[in-house]
Amino acid sequence: MNNQDLRLDLKAIDTSSLVDKVEMRLIEVFLYRELKPGDSIPKETELATLMGVSRTVIRESLNRLKTMGLIESKKHKGTIIKSPDLSAVLGKSLIPRILDNKTLMDVFEMRLALEVGMADFIFARKTENDIKELEEIVEIEPDHSDNILFDVDHELKFHGKLYQMTGNTTLEDFQNLLLPAFQHVYNIGLLKVKGKQRKYKSHKELVLLLKKGTPDEFREGMRRHLENHFVRILEVTDVQSTEA
Repeated sequence: MNNQDLRLDLKAIDTSSLVDKVEMRLIEVFLYRELKPGDSIPKETELATLMGVSRTVIRESLNRLKTMGLIESKKHKGTIIKSPDLSAVLGKSLIPRILDNKTLMDVFEMRLALEVGMADFIFARKTENDIKELEEIVEIEPDHSDNILFDVDHELKFHGKLYQMTGNTTLEDFQNLLLPAFQHVYNIGLLKVKGKQRKYKSHKELVLLLKKGTPDEFREGMRRHLENHFVRILEVTDVQSTEA
């Protein structure tokens, strides 16, 4: 075998698996040691010596953990554990225009599940000022919503306020993060299938339930309000199944 033949057989060693192992091992140690936000971890050189790998591998592993929001560098303290910003982490990958239609519809369905499920929190934490703001939002809206997709601007204002009323900042941030995906679903016509003619709960009716109804009535009202979307999603699914 000549040198040329040997060169053809020699390929660069893939170190990605080693980086994966170091990354997972670091996370396991963080959990085992029950490290909390603010706790320091060893420096790159020390980690490389302790784990028997190069600083390059350690650096790549730490960069991944920083991207995940699990660690951060602090002046005079080195690298420390931090509580991840879930919205920021998800926001780096949730880009509507590069998500396939199946993922977009999954995200939209998740929105519907959240808004029905958060009704109890909204009802329990509502204030008079909240109700007043909702009344101002719905003042210029139609009295009811028939078989139409709700006006997007009205939807965003009204439902954005509801997320705020949950008192759950993570949930509110999550909603803001998903808004571009919701808008994209409308824009590209994924919900263009028309359901049967029926009347849905309007925003005004939901406000009235918040003022005078019960948590169960409000939850059911929210489900009926979103029926417009549920019908279209299920009909889109039926059409796709038939075509397949």
